[in-house]
Amino acid sequence: MHGVAAEVVALLLLAAALAFAVLRPRGLSEAVVAVPAAVLVVALRIVPWSAATHALREIGPTVAFLAAILVFGHLCAEDGVFAYLGAIAASASRGSPRRLLRLVVLLAAGVTATLTLDATVVLLTPVVLTTTSRLGVPARPHVYACTRLANSGSLLLPVSNLTNLLAFTASGLSFGRFTALMVLPWVLVCVAEWGGLRAFFRDDLRGAGAQAPPAPAPPRYALTVLLITVALFVATSSIDVAPAWAALAGCVALLVPRWRTIRPLPLVWAASPGFCAFVLALAVVVDGVTRHGLSNALEHLVPSSTSWLALLGLAAVAAVLANLVNNLPATLALIPIVSGNPAWVLAVLLGVNIGPNATYPGSLATLLWRRLLPAAEKPNASQFHRLGLLSVPLLVVLATTALWVGVRTIGV
Repeated sequence: MHGVAAEVVALLLLAAALAFAVLRPRGLSEAVVAVPAAVLVVALRIVPWSAATHALREIGPTVAFLAAILVFGHLCAEDGVFAYLGAIAASASRGSPRRLLRLVVLLAAGVTATLTLDATVVLLTPVVLTTTSRLGVPARPHVYACTRLANSGSLLLPVSNLTNLLAFTASGLSFGRFTALMVLPWVLVCVAEWGGLRAFFRDDLRGAGAQAPPAPAPPRYALTVLLITVALFVATSSIDVAPAWAALAGCVALLVPRWRTIRPLPLVWAASPGFCAFVLALAVVVDGVTRHGLSNALEHLVPSSTSWLALLGLAAVAAVLANLVNNLPATLALIPIVSGNPAWVLAVLLGVNIGPNATYPGSLATLLWRRLLPAAEKPNASQFHRLGLLSVPLLVVLATTALWVGVRTIGV
């Protein structure tokens, strides 16, 4: 199948896969529709078999890292790392909702940067809910901080987000240079997120809550393994070794003290095999969409320079596309077009990481965060989108300006 017919079928299959991933009826895995859709695009020859296997080989190491880091985050949670961090934040807040918000933003930004946005959504959000309940302060601004920083706070390291890993490979940058170029956008965006949340939820942040008890003893071994693993991300990337090996080493180190009581099945589920299969299948389906017309259309939107306006336009296109089709397909569609130009790749990354905070469907992490919240804390759709539409354009401009400054001063 070729031409317009192939493009239409591929788009319909992509839409079906994304709609199912968003709705997840009866809690079924995102892969239930995505995997058959990938098989269908190959069977219909929308994507040749050789191209499909190439796409899977290209994204395979990235998905392997995703699985390993999800298990690592799960083991950190079991060892009490997140509970300890929540207790530290509660104690340091001294009952002040404003001070707690600042600490939650710092925590969410740090967890997202080192353990990916999934750890912030799945593991940190419940801790924040428990902390606000114990202190007797409104949960809303603090749980919003978790999802906001899960997306926009994932700019710093190549390992902070699945989109970052895809961009990192295409950029040709070293781990250190990638981080050096993204540190200023990351810091400015995190500070701006804190200021925006504080202003938007100012009524919820008035008054004071109860005093928290002193924090418990830290899980020293788990925290040490966490720090060493983050250092290994840098070390392995500098010698061209996949970061999945560093994450796997961290998992092994955390499993050593409990080797007598290891249960394999919970570890398998912690790796989220359904979501990993969804990502693999989505790469094939998106290839079917891009090779029959979308890629040519997007190429016309790519600038011919790395000027501030050019980078801003590219980040804006990426942000809009992320909200139309979700940030993962947007990344898969845009990265091959800008591959080889680090400034363009990073501008796309700003758009697909910050942009999803504008709407629910922009990021699967946001949808997961929304599903995990108890009924009493479910976000108001109007409020969520009002905050997103007010803040995201400003954040994209701020981050792009910082990136442009970095490109001009540090170089690529």
